[in-house]
Amino acid sequence: MRIKEIIVVEGKDDTARIREAVDADTIETNGSAVDEPVLEQILHAQQKRGVIIFTDPDYPGERIRHIVSQYVPHCKHAFLPKHLARVKQDKGIGIEHASVEDIREALSSVYELTEDWKETITKDDLIAYGLIGGPMARKRREQLGIRLHIGKTNGKQLLRRLNMFQISSEQLDETMRQIIQEERNE
Repeated sequence: MRIKEIIVVEGKDDTARIREAVDADTIETNGSAVDEPVLEQILHAQQKRGVIIFTDPDYPGERIRHIVSQYVPHCKHAFLPKHLARVKQDKGIGIEHASVEDIREALSSVYELTEDWKETITKDDLIAYGLIGGPMARKRREQLGIRLHIGKTNGKQLLRRLNMFQISSEQLDETMRQIIQEERNE
């Protein structure tokens, strides 16, 4: 699998793991202290080939994702669920711990943020599906994030991501029906 865009990752171990999974070039941020020269390099990459931000599913990774996407418009985003990025003895989280198959799956489900997104999903939709304000809300958000490849979110972030990534009402409805059906079967 060849990736045209340049993938933004946190470090050398992430680059090594991604190269085991796909044929791609990377830019390493060297952790959460992303400096301006690295941001300029990412901006240049975005203008030439496009960029996919693929950071660890933890707070520092989300911070890097935010910094880069604020500085470099129109980046694409790939997400890996936290449980797929854990080391076996639970001593760390990172892209470098994910399986080759999980990395390929995440990179095949890339989203692009849009500037002029229209809100098609509302807070009422999230309430109706028990994604906010209910006893199963956290678990349902986590399952939804995994299935739609949009990452782990709180309720407010979920609404924003669903709309920014242009997830349709139909896609949300179908995915939530599956999640609710599986809960009933447990």
